[in-house]
Amino acid sequence: MTMPDIWGLAAIVAKLALYAGFLGATGLVMVRAAFPAPLSLLGRRSGQQALCLAGLGLAAAVLGFMLRGAALTGDASGMTDPEMLGLLWQTQAGSALVYRISGAALLIVGLCLPRPGQWAALAGGGLALWSLTQIGHVPDLEQSGVRLLLMLHLVGAAFWIGILGPLHYLSQHPQHLKSAALLGHRFGQAAAVIVPALILAGLLMAWLLTGEPAAVFRTGYGQSLLIKLALAGTLLGLAAANKFRFVPAMQTGDARAGQHLARSIEAEAVIFLAILTVTAALTSVLPLPH
Repeated sequence: MTMPDIWGLAAIVAKLALYAGFLGATGLVMVRAAFPAPLSLLGRRSGQQALCLAGLGLAAAVLGFMLRGAALTGDASGMTDPEMLGLLWQTQAGSALVYRISGAALLIVGLCLPRPGQWAALAGGGLALWSLTQIGHVPDLEQSGVRLLLMLHLVGAAFWIGILGPLHYLSQHPQHLKSAALLGHRFGQAAAVIVPALILAGLLMAWLLTGEPAAVFRTGYGQSLLIKLALAGTLLGLAAANKFRFVPAMQTGDARAGQHLARSIEAEAVIFLAILTVTAALTSVLPLPH
Protein backbone atom coordinates (compact mmCIF):
# COMPACT_ATOMS: atom_id res chain seq x y z
CA MET A 1 0.00 0.00 0.00
CA THR A 2 1.58 3.29 -1.12
CA MET A 3 1.06 6.55 0.71
CA PRO A 4 -1.18 9.04 -1.12
CA ASP A 5 0.32 12.33 -2.30
CA ILE A 6 -0.66 15.72 -0.89
CA TRP A 7 -3.76 15.91 -3.07
CA GLY A 8 -4.78 12.41 -2.07
CA LEU A 9 -4.46 13.30 1.61
CA ALA A 10 -6.43 16.50 1.04
CA ALA A 11 -9.13 14.49 -0.75
CA ILE A 12 -9.38 12.14 2.26
CA VAL A 13 -9.78 15.07 4.67
CA ALA A 14 -12.42 16.68 2.44
CA LYS A 15 -14.31 13.39 2.09
CA LEU A 16 -14.19 12.88 5.88
CA ALA A 17 -15.69 16.36 6.40
CA LEU A 18 -18.32 15.58 3.74
CA TYR A 19 -19.34 12.36 5.47
CA ALA A 20 -19.36 13.89 8.94
CA GLY A 21 -21.33 16.91 7.76
CA PHE A 22 -24.03 15.19 5.74
CA LEU A 23 -24.42 12.08 7.90
CA GLY A 24 -24.47 14.16 11.08
CA ALA A 25 -26.92 16.78 9.79
CA THR A 26 -29.26 14.24 8.19
CA GLY A 27 -29.13 12.03 11.26
CA LEU A 28 -30.10 14.90 13.56
CA VAL A 29 -33.01 15.83 11.29
CA MET A 30 -34.20 12.21 11.28
CA VAL A 31 -33.91 11.92 15.07
CA ARG A 32 -35.76 15.23 15.58
CA ALA A 33 -38.60 13.89 13.41
CA ALA A 34 -38.67 10.44 15.02
CA PHE A 35 -38.41 11.53 18.68
CA PRO A 36 -39.84 15.08 18.92
CA ALA A 37 -40.69 15.00 22.65
CA PRO A 38 -37.22 14.15 24.07
CA LEU A 39 -35.49 16.34 21.50
CA SER A 40 -37.66 19.34 22.47
CA LEU A 41 -35.70 19.46 25.75
CA LEU A 42 -32.62 20.49 23.78
CA GLY A 43 -34.33 23.64 22.53
CA ARG A 44 -32.51 25.08 19.53
CA ARG A 45 -29.34 23.15 20.28
CA SER A 46 -29.94 20.23 17.90
CA GLY A 47 -31.15 22.51 15.10
CA GLN A 48 -28.08 24.72 15.38
CA GLN A 49 -25.81 21.67 15.35
CA ALA A 50 -27.57 20.33 12.26
CA LEU A 51 -27.13 23.72 10.54
CA CYS A 52 -23.39 23.74 11.30
CA LEU A 53 -23.00 20.18 10.04
CA ALA A 54 -24.95 20.93 6.86
CA GLY A 55 -22.68 23.94 6.27
CA LEU A 56 -19.64 21.70 6.81
CA GLY A 57 -20.96 19.21 4.28
CA LEU A 58 -21.61 21.95 1.73
CA ALA A 59 -18.13 23.45 2.14
CA ALA A 60 -16.52 19.99 1.93
CA ALA A 61 -18.50 19.19 -1.23
CA VAL A 62 -17.23 22.30 -3.01
CA LEU A 63 -13.68 21.80 -1.73
CA GLY A 64 -13.66 18.15 -2.77
CA PHE A 65 -14.74 19.10 -6.29
CA MET A 66 -11.99 21.72 -6.53
CA LEU A 67 -9.41 19.24 -5.23
CA ARG A 68 -10.24 16.96 -8.14
CA GLY A 69 -9.05 19.75 -10.42
CA ALA A 70 -5.83 20.08 -8.44
CA ALA A 71 -5.26 16.31 -8.61
CA LEU A 72 -5.61 16.38 -12.40
CA THR A 73 -3.22 19.29 -12.92
CA GLY A 74 -0.82 18.33 -10.14
CA ASP A 75 -0.82 21.78 -8.51
CA ALA A 76 -3.12 24.20 -6.70
CA SER A 77 -3.93 26.14 -9.87
CA GLY A 78 -6.27 23.31 -10.88
CA MET A 79 -8.58 24.22 -8.01
CA THR A 80 -9.58 27.46 -9.73
CA ASP A 81 -8.82 26.65 -13.38
CA PRO A 82 -12.12 27.40 -15.23
CA GLU A 83 -11.31 25.03 -18.09
CA MET A 84 -10.42 22.14 -15.81
CA LEU A 85 -13.41 22.69 -13.51
CA GLY A 86 -15.65 23.04 -16.57
CA LEU A 87 -14.52 19.63 -17.80
CA LEU A 88 -15.11 18.12 -14.35
CA TRP A 89 -18.56 19.71 -14.23
CA GLN A 90 -19.57 17.59 -17.23
CA THR A 91 -18.59 14.35 -15.47
CA GLN A 92 -20.32 12.36 -12.72
CA ALA A 93 -18.41 14.49 -10.20
CA GLY A 94 -20.32 17.53 -11.45
CA SER A 95 -23.65 15.72 -11.16
CA ALA A 96 -22.82 14.65 -7.61
CA LEU A 97 -21.93 18.24 -6.71
CA VAL A 98 -25.34 19.41 -7.94
CA TYR A 99 -27.03 16.84 -5.69
CA ARG A 100 -24.85 17.90 -2.76
CA ILE A 101 -25.43 21.61 -3.13
CA SER A 102 -29.18 21.07 -3.60
CA GLY A 103 -29.36 18.73 -0.61
CA ALA A 104 -27.40 21.08 1.64
CA ALA A 105 -29.53 24.05 0.55
CA LEU A 106 -32.76 22.17 1.36
CA LEU A 107 -31.32 21.10 4.70
CA ILE A 108 -30.35 24.64 5.65
CA VAL A 109 -33.61 26.23 4.46
CA GLY A 110 -35.70 23.53 6.14
CA LEU A 111 -33.86 23.92 9.44
CA CYS A 112 -34.45 27.68 9.37
CA LEU A 113 -38.20 27.35 8.81
CA PRO A 114 -40.90 26.46 11.40
CA ARG A 115 -42.17 22.88 11.77
CA PRO A 116 -43.27 22.43 8.09
CA GLY A 117 -39.63 23.01 7.20
CA GLN A 118 -38.90 19.62 8.76
CA TRP A 119 -40.07 17.91 5.56
CA ALA A 120 -37.80 20.08 3.43
CA ALA A 121 -34.89 19.27 5.74
CA LEU A 122 -35.65 15.53 5.52
CA ALA A 123 -35.80 15.76 1.72
CA GLY A 124 -32.53 17.68 1.69
CA GLY A 125 -30.89 15.12 3.94
CA GLY A 126 -32.05 12.30 1.68
CA LEU A 127 -30.70 14.12 -1.36
CA ALA A 128 -27.38 14.75 0.38
CA LEU A 129 -27.04 11.06 1.26
CA TRP A 130 -28.06 10.03 -2.27
CA SER A 131 -25.25 12.22 -3.62
CA LEU A 132 -22.78 9.95 -1.81
CA THR A 133 -23.94 7.05 -3.97
CA GLN A 134 -23.21 8.86 -7.23
CA ILE A 135 -19.42 8.61 -7.35
CA GLY A 136 -16.95 6.20 -5.82
CA HIS A 137 -16.41 2.47 -6.04
CA VAL A 138 -20.01 1.35 -5.54
CA PRO A 139 -21.35 3.10 -8.68
CA ASP A 140 -18.37 1.68 -10.59
CA LEU A 141 -19.77 -1.83 -10.05
CA GLU A 142 -22.73 -0.96 -12.29
CA GLN A 143 -24.87 -3.65 -10.68
CA SER A 144 -28.61 -3.30 -10.29
CA GLY A 145 -29.70 -2.09 -6.87
CA VAL A 146 -26.22 -1.51 -5.49
CA ARG A 147 -26.81 2.21 -5.03
CA LEU A 148 -30.01 1.50 -3.13
CA LEU A 149 -28.03 -0.90 -0.94
CA LEU A 150 -25.50 1.84 -0.20
CA MET A 151 -28.33 4.30 0.46
CA LEU A 152 -29.80 1.90 3.03
CA HIS A 153 -26.39 1.66 4.68
CA LEU A 154 -26.02 5.45 4.77
CA VAL A 155 -29.50 6.05 6.22
CA GLY A 156 -28.84 3.57 9.02
CA ALA A 157 -25.45 5.10 9.79
CA ALA A 158 -26.89 8.64 9.73
CA PHE A 159 -29.67 7.73 12.18
CA TRP A 160 -27.17 6.14 14.57
CA ILE A 161 -24.79 9.10 14.37
CA GLY A 162 -27.67 11.53 14.79
CA ILE A 163 -28.79 10.04 18.12
CA LEU A 164 -25.36 10.36 19.76
CA GLY A 165 -25.36 14.12 20.44
CA PRO A 166 -28.88 14.41 21.93
CA LEU A 167 -28.50 11.25 24.02
CA HIS A 168 -25.09 12.39 25.29
CA TYR A 169 -26.47 15.78 26.34
CA LEU A 170 -29.57 14.41 28.10
CA SER A 171 -27.74 11.60 29.90
CA GLN A 172 -25.35 14.08 31.55
CA HIS A 173 -28.13 16.06 33.24
CA PRO A 174 -29.91 14.37 36.18
CA GLN A 175 -33.06 16.41 35.57
CA HIS A 176 -33.30 14.84 32.10
CA LEU A 177 -32.44 11.29 33.15
CA LYS A 178 -35.92 9.87 32.48
CA SER A 179 -36.02 11.51 29.06
CA ALA A 180 -32.55 10.19 28.27
CA ALA A 181 -33.63 6.68 29.33
CA LEU A 182 -36.77 6.95 27.18
CA LEU A 183 -34.75 8.16 24.17
CA GLY A 184 -32.18 5.41 24.67
CA HIS A 185 -34.91 2.78 24.98
CA ARG A 186 -36.72 3.94 21.84
CA PHE A 187 -33.50 4.08 19.89
CA GLY A 188 -32.72 0.56 21.10
CA GLN A 189 -36.05 -0.60 19.67
CA ALA A 190 -35.31 1.11 16.35
CA ALA A 191 -31.77 -0.24 16.36
CA ALA A 192 -33.14 -3.81 16.48
CA VAL A 193 -34.10 -3.21 12.84
CA ILE A 194 -31.52 -0.61 11.81
CA VAL A 195 -28.35 -2.39 12.99
CA PRO A 196 -28.99 -5.75 11.25
CA ALA A 197 -29.88 -3.89 8.03
CA LEU A 198 -26.74 -1.76 8.40
CA ILE A 199 -24.54 -4.82 8.92
CA LEU A 200 -26.14 -6.82 6.10
CA ALA A 201 -25.83 -3.95 3.62
CA GLY A 202 -22.20 -3.37 4.62
CA LEU A 203 -21.24 -7.04 4.27
CA LEU A 204 -22.97 -7.37 0.89
CA MET A 205 -21.16 -4.30 -0.44
CA ALA A 206 -17.82 -5.55 0.92
CA TRP A 207 -18.38 -8.86 -0.87
CA LEU A 208 -19.28 -7.12 -4.12
CA LEU A 209 -16.34 -4.73 -3.91
CA THR A 210 -13.61 -7.26 -3.08
CA GLY A 211 -14.80 -9.91 -5.51
CA GLU A 212 -13.14 -12.82 -3.71
CA PRO A 213 -12.32 -13.61 -0.05
CA ALA A 214 -8.55 -13.75 -0.67
CA ALA A 215 -8.56 -10.11 -1.82
CA VAL A 216 -9.55 -9.04 1.70
CA PHE A 217 -6.16 -10.17 3.04
CA ARG A 218 -3.77 -9.46 0.16
CA THR A 219 -4.83 -5.98 -0.96
CA GLY A 220 -4.72 -2.58 0.70
CA TYR A 221 -8.41 -2.14 -0.01
CA GLY A 222 -9.30 -5.42 1.67
CA GLN A 223 -7.07 -4.75 4.68
CA SER A 224 -8.75 -1.38 5.14
CA LEU A 225 -12.11 -3.12 5.05
CA LEU A 226 -10.90 -5.45 7.82
CA ILE A 227 -9.94 -2.42 9.93
CA LYS A 228 -13.38 -0.94 9.33
CA LEU A 229 -14.99 -4.26 10.29
CA ALA A 230 -12.99 -4.42 13.54
CA LEU A 231 -14.03 -0.87 14.41
CA ALA A 232 -17.66 -1.68 13.65
CA GLY A 233 -17.45 -4.72 15.93
CA THR A 234 -16.17 -2.54 18.77
CA LEU A 235 -18.99 -0.09 18.10
CA LEU A 236 -21.56 -2.87 18.32
CA GLY A 237 -20.09 -3.97 21.65
CA LEU A 238 -20.51 -0.49 23.10
CA ALA A 239 -24.02 -0.24 21.73
CA ALA A 240 -24.92 -3.56 23.36
CA ALA A 241 -23.62 -2.32 26.73
CA ASN A 242 -25.72 0.82 26.34
CA LYS A 243 -28.89 -1.11 25.49
CA PHE A 244 -28.68 -3.91 28.02
CA ARG A 245 -26.86 -2.26 30.93
CA PHE A 246 -26.84 1.53 31.09
CA VAL A 247 -30.28 2.40 29.69
CA PRO A 248 -32.13 -0.11 31.95
CA ALA A 249 -30.21 1.27 34.94
CA MET A 250 -31.20 4.81 33.95
CA GLN A 251 -34.84 3.74 33.81
CA THR A 252 -34.57 2.87 37.51
CA GLY A 253 -33.22 6.37 38.28
CA ASP A 254 -29.49 5.54 38.50
CA ALA A 255 -27.74 8.85 37.69
CA ARG A 256 -24.34 7.13 37.57
CA ALA A 257 -25.58 5.02 34.69
CA GLY A 258 -26.25 8.26 32.81
CA GLN A 259 -22.62 9.30 33.25
CA HIS A 260 -21.45 5.87 32.11
CA LEU A 261 -23.68 6.15 29.06
CA ALA A 262 -22.23 9.58 28.24
CA ARG A 263 -18.67 8.17 28.36
CA SER A 264 -19.72 5.23 26.19
CA ILE A 265 -21.27 7.61 23.64
CA GLU A 266 -18.03 9.62 23.54
CA ALA A 267 -16.17 6.41 22.71
CA GLU A 268 -18.76 5.61 20.02
CA ALA A 269 -18.22 9.05 18.47
CA VAL A 270 -14.46 8.50 18.29
CA ILE A 271 -14.95 5.09 16.68
CA PHE A 272 -17.44 6.51 14.18
CA LEU A 273 -14.85 9.17 13.29
CA ALA A 274 -12.28 6.43 12.71
CA ILE A 275 -14.73 4.46 10.56
CA LEU A 276 -15.50 7.53 8.47
CA THR A 277 -11.77 8.21 8.06
CA VAL A 278 -11.16 4.68 6.79
CA THR A 279 -14.18 5.00 4.48
CA ALA A 280 -12.87 8.31 3.15
CA ALA A 281 -9.54 6.65 2.33
CA LEU A 282 -11.31 3.67 0.70
CA THR A 283 -13.39 5.90 -1.57
CA SER A 284 -10.72 8.50 -2.32
CA VAL A 285 -7.34 6.90 -2.98
CA LEU A 286 -7.51 3.10 -2.70
CA PRO A 287 -8.29 1.18 -5.93
CA LEU A 288 -10.65 -1.78 -6.04
CA PRO A 289 -8.98 -5.21 -5.88
CA HIS A 290 -10.44 -6.18 -9.28
